Amino acid sequence: MISYDPFWNTLEQSAESWYTLTKRHRISSSTLHRLKQNEVVTTKTLNDLCRILNCRIQDVVEYIPSDQDQRL
Repeated sequence: MISYDPFWNTLEQSAESWYTLTKRHRISSSTLHRLKQNEVVTTKTLNDLCRILNCRIQDVVEYIPSDQDQRL
């Protein structure tokens, strides 16, 4: 399972907010909602968030093994 919990921690420690992400950086509120629900987002979105927050990918996303993962 992909978790975006690190993103929310990184956002909290930054000078940015949900408001500035949507208004200044044009990240849609639906994208932020998908992050909140640990749903699919594009790698472009992840790249944009890393650029905006000046952070590494592991500051935005983490993989947590889960029984609900797709079988390989």
